[in-house]
Amino acid sequence: MSESLSQPASAAARSEVVNDFSITVGTINGTGSQTSNLTILRALFKMGIPVSGKNLFPSNIQGLPTWYTIRVSKEGFIARRDRHEIVVAMNPATIDDDLAMLMPGGAFFYADHLRPRQMRDDVVAYPMPARKLARESGAPPKLRDYVANMVYVGVLAHMLGIDLEAIHEALRYHFHGKASATDLNFKVVQMAAEWAAENLEKQDPFRVEPMEATRGLILEDGNEALALGALFGGLQFLAWYPITPASSVAETINQYIPKLRRDPVTKKHTVASIQAEDELAAINMAIGAGWAGLRAMTSTSGPGISLMAEAVGLAYYAEVPVVLVDVQRVGPSTGLPTRTQQGDITFTYFLSHGDTEHIMLFPANINEAFEYGWRALDIAERLQAPIFVLMDLDLGMNHWMGQPFEYPDQPMDRGKVLWEEDLKKWAEEGRRWCRYEDVDGDGVPYRTVMGNRYPGAAYFTRGTGHDECARYSEDPDVWVRINQRIKKKYHLGRKYLPKPVLDTMDDAQVGIIAYGSTDPAIVEARHILLHEHHLPTDYLRVRAVPFHDEVGDFIAAHEVVYVVEANRDGQMAQLLRMAYPELAGRIVSHSRSDGLPLTAEWVVSGIQK
Repeated sequence: MSESLSQPASAAARSEVVNDFSITVGTINGTGSQTSNLTILRALFKMGIPVSGKNLFPSNIQGLPTWYTIRVSKEGFIARRDRHEIVVAMNPATIDDDLAMLMPGGAFFYADHLRPRQMRDDVVAYPMPARKLARESGAPPKLRDYVANMVYVGVLAHMLGIDLEAIHEALRYHFHGKASATDLNFKVVQMAAEWAAENLEKQDPFRVEPMEATRGLILEDGNEALALGALFGGLQFLAWYPITPASSVAETINQYIPKLRRDPVTKKHTVASIQAEDELAAINMAIGAGWAGLRAMTSTSGPGISLMAEAVGLAYYAEVPVVLVDVQRVGPSTGLPTRTQQGDITFTYFLSHGDTEHIMLFPANINEAFEYGWRALDIAERLQAPIFVLMDLDLGMNHWMGQPFEYPDQPMDRGKVLWEEDLKKWAEEGRRWCRYEDVDGDGVPYRTVMGNRYPGAAYFTRGTGHDECARYSEDPDVWVRINQRIKKKYHLGRKYLPKPVLDTMDDAQVGIIAYGSTDPAIVEARHILLHEHHLPTDYLRVRAVPFHDEVGDFIAAHEVVYVVEANRDGQMAQLLRMAYPELAGRIVSHSRSDGLPLTAEWVVSGIQK
């Protein structure tokens, strides 16, 4: 029997740790490790255990280090943690760093052709014959580096108690039922599990056991969820240009158009998807489609939003409905393309020159990503405006648990669109239609779209000064009047935006405001603050800007409100201070930007200080 290189004296005496630890795998980008990591994640999920997976990968195609962390939590906490109880090392370039990140008493699994400079005496080490088993599997030479990663899947399965049938199901799902790929990879898993049973003696306290906590749930990433929501919400036109981390929004739409959006009679697709030559072309195509009457969208990240600024100003002032999905990454400049940040908040809100302000939606989970995929299209047409859905890489590209998606529970809202019979009736009643006139007092005018054959349906669309009837004007009074009406539209239109989510505790004097993918860290941090530090907190999660009245009420009701966000300068806190200057003294920014998702421990330490 092979012996572990290091056996901490206290390991055997430690109590078992069941369904409450993190597994971090260090590999080389481009070697197929994502298949292995997702197999473990999905197998644990199929066992009913709450999990989340976070991929830390480089911005090149292959060759550089990559890490994947699986959080296993019987209590359902899914935020990133700084602790690593189990580490798997498959990369010679990072094996020493991988060993260093392991907490005392942890388990260190490593390919046996790798050797750390010095093994720690406070961890348990398990060597694995990754290359040997890959060769013996019968895999073609070109695939051996890939299936070698399945060795740690099999070893972990035996050492932690991961169900092999759940692993088999996860592989079948990953390879879309393709038997040859499934069988080859599962063969390596079985070989590795059998080898571990014969050669490794368990010295660490970590294991898993089945639960029922994931029954009825799904595992999905935010980009795919939003794409499906847009398709179910009647998306008709998508223009996009590839960019990390947003590309999979469009790629998912393209994948599902033939399945979900094919006319049963004509057999033609009911969505047009165009990969443009750049972001400028993409946004202008989308605006043109929105002007013509199609439900239109583009997806991008911060650098793409930068290029779209002028065109978005046109859509704002000409009042054209269009949805922009911004899956944020670390900036400025190229920044860290494969890291996460909530760094586009103030930039997006004021995007374009002059007096502009935009509507932003902030999904915090895959279910809201799906919902906002269709709801943003409704809001864009109802308010005749650009609508931004701001996610980030963490929510967009990582896998999260959630409820099965539900078909939109309301008819599509096309907003104030006039057709031939409408304009004819207006004329019979002696009413005048002008494209930019506020008829109902809500700031939103009526519009016509292409295909309307009524003689009076046409108007001239322009980004220059115009009056209510779309006639060119440089009159100062007209300019003020039109722009005040647009501002009114944004203020009164808040009723169409998702309201904030409020969660309170008895006797709480401290408030927390957050948004988007920081939510899991806040949920866990509040649990720690209450049960370990006896500090109850109230929590308001912002889901849209402009703010609902409930946001100001929440700030006013608390002596201090911490605004927690993943950026350097506290961008949401800045918008809150601008919106509620009389309450600015109560708002404390607690923000951080290092490219990684926030942890509950960091949130707690900041509030304690």
